[in-house]
Amino acid sequence: MEASLGIQRVLQGSVYAGEIAGAAAAVWHDGELQTACAGWRDIEAQLPIERDTIFRIASMTKPITSVVALMLVDEGKIALTDPISKYAPEFAQMRVLKSPDCPLDETENSARQITFEDLLTHRSGLTCGDFHRGPIARAYREALGGDIDSDVAPDDWIRRLASLPFIDQPGNAMYYSRSTDLLGFLIARIEGSSLGAVLDRRIFGPLGMNDTFFVVPPEKQHRRAAAYGFDESGRLMKRSSWGGIWGPVVVAERPQDMAYESGGQGLWSTIDDYVKFARVFLGDGDVDGVRLLRPETLAMMMTNQLTDRQRANFRMLGQKPFAVGRGFGLGVSVVLETDKTDFMRRGNVGTVSWPGAYGGFWQADPKENSVFIFLAHNMADLSQMAKGIGLGVWAAIEQFQAAAMESTRSATVRK
Repeated sequence: MEASLGIQRVLQGSVYAGEIAGAAAAVWHDGELQTACAGWRDIEAQLPIERDTIFRIASMTKPITSVVALMLVDEGKIALTDPISKYAPEFAQMRVLKSPDCPLDETENSARQITFEDLLTHRSGLTCGDFHRGPIARAYREALGGDIDSDVAPDDWIRRLASLPFIDQPGNAMYYSRSTDLLGFLIARIEGSSLGAVLDRRIFGPLGMNDTFFVVPPEKQHRRAAAYGFDESGRLMKRSSWGGIWGPVVVAERPQDMAYESGGQGLWSTIDDYVKFARVFLGDGDVDGVRLLRPETLAMMMTNQLTDRQRANFRMLGQKPFAVGRGFGLGVSVVLETDKTDFMRRGNVGTVSWPGAYGGFWQADPKENSVFIFLAHNMADLSQMAKGIGLGVWAAIEQFQAAAMESTRSATVRK
């Protein structure tokens, strides 16, 4: 079904304004699916965004990896309280920095070991190096390689990460981190295969997500969205990389045989595929007869796990996103108090969501029985965003969200 005129106008308006190269969006509500596309997946080649365009979804990968981990919990293969050293002895004895930006040799003993629950809630004591200016930032970059594609093999990556100190005691506070990447590698160890193979067998195959993967097959590469960013005047330009937090990280085309698979941000997908996944959050863990999670496990995943202090203290790029009205469950953000001025708090209490760095966003609202998906392929580094460059994609998401909510309300009234 075609999308409402309001949704189509939002996408087209953002493209015409030069704020995004293109985008695809989907709204699933009470069994009906609307889709909309605008702009270009490759401007220079004049290839338009289409419904089956494949986007790098960045951190929208995290909820998928988190669901697989909870499937292992349901099967009794792991427990949330298990120390990860049971499967990664590299983490048996760890050190903790006395402050996040202090020298790497100023440490104390870890009070306890990391658990799977710590990884799922980002309370592991791990971090993302680029969120810091101290020595830990460089240590992360040198040890782990790229955030999305790295030439460091999984076992070496785990060993190198374990050689670095935590920035806080496990369980003490939430830090946006490489926790989900580590979780993905642990899943692969437990299952005895690559993370990609586990996701194929457990989620993508059963749900019919045929266009979601870590490596886009050669026969589908013509459908990929190219990477676009901005020059210093704010004008759209094609990028030769997928970039980093503080600036572009130039990378070559990912080798087909690369062993590293980022459970935190590595997947490619389409709007139709992600709708299939996101619908698991509308019911009791079942999508069209395919059960992923037990009802009680899904409910726990969608319930805030942070204390009030942790919500108030958490910072990400200078913001405090969980200070008011939002919580964090096991891999997803949870609306605790609705606020229409915050796109991560729109929707009813209990709505879950998570964004992706290149302009992706999804939310699932169980009370409205609706899923919203927005995928784009825009990049801007932190210094550009500080100047207001590259923020148009987030404005487009908010406008799409408002139009989608109006569309679902109208559909409910008509029924």
